[in-house]
Amino acid sequence: MTLAVREAVSLQPFNTFGIQARAEYFTAVHSDAELRQALALAAERAWPVQIIGGGSNLLLTADLPGLVIRMASQGKRILREAGEQVLVEAEAGEPWHPFVQWSLAQGLVGLENLSLIPGTVGAAPIQNVGAYGIEVKDVFAGLSALDRHSGEIHEWGAQGCAFGYRDSRFKQEPGRWVILRVRFALGRHAPLHLDYGPVRQRLAAEGIEQPSASQVSQAICAIRREKLPDPAVLGNAGSFFKNPVLPQAQADALRQRFPGLVSYPAGEGFAKLAAGWLIDQAGWRGVRDGAAGVHADQALVLVNYGGATGEQVLALARRIQADIQARFGVSLEIEPNLL
Repeated sequence: MTLAVREAVSLQPFNTFGIQARAEYFTAVHSDAELRQALALAAERAWPVQIIGGGSNLLLTADLPGLVIRMASQGKRILREAGEQVLVEAEAGEPWHPFVQWSLAQGLVGLENLSLIPGTVGAAPIQNVGAYGIEVKDVFAGLSALDRHSGEIHEWGAQGCAFGYRDSRFKQEPGRWVILRVRFALGRHAPLHLDYGPVRQRLAAEGIEQPSASQVSQAICAIRREKLPDPAVLGNAGSFFKNPVLPQAQADALRQRFPGLVSYPAGEGFAKLAAGWLIDQAGWRGVRDGAAGVHADQALVLVNYGGATGEQVLALARRIQADIQARFGVSLEIEPNLL
């Protein structure tokens, strides 16, 4: 097996922001064996290593030294079916949305609310991606990950993954774990999650009273296409800031000052504020700074109009953070990984 390693490779095709940066060395791996070979080569030559997936949660602020490894493993399968529950598995390099569509084509319920999220299967647990009332942890059944410290493959269940809001063990221990494949517990006739108003409204507008999982997926795809720019057309990484979680008392005090404040329950004694509302109210929606800007229709999305550098996007983000802190006393946390 010969690993294909290239020098001075543009990473523009490998990040949805479309930022132009270069990897000193680059390889795509399609199996556990190729991954081990790439890591061994980097260790032998004392290269730093950066592992990427679909590049949908990255902001590249400089060229990357050493070896960039792109997870490109493919494969998805039904492992076991027991009554209503169906256990499926997908390799880390599988694109996320096609995997969701594959699950629906098998007649499985559970992933439909996570339709049209960019990225790969392997990256989904790292961020505990979520949308429209569902997070990966809600359908998670386990994963296999390579421990770069020991070289061993560990099997992780939900408890060991320490899932939180856009968070996990794998995000908290960057560089240690390489997710190889992920398993999900889906169903044949599981209840649908229709709690988010826009989903119900879209279905009602189409005259669908008892939707199928595929119809929910189609509705969510339509909503996302209306709300969020297509990275293939306008570079972005989706939501750029996390929705801040505050003590309920602090949220209530903010609502006294700003009656239109949008928030949601976030567990006993806490509230989750809509970061997009804060940014919009501060007047940032549609603001452009050279080739970097805030999307005109969705204040939570920073975009690359063409030719922006990662430093320019980050500088704009820092200005927004400082303004929101000054206006509302709220800290916004950047969601994409900064490299």
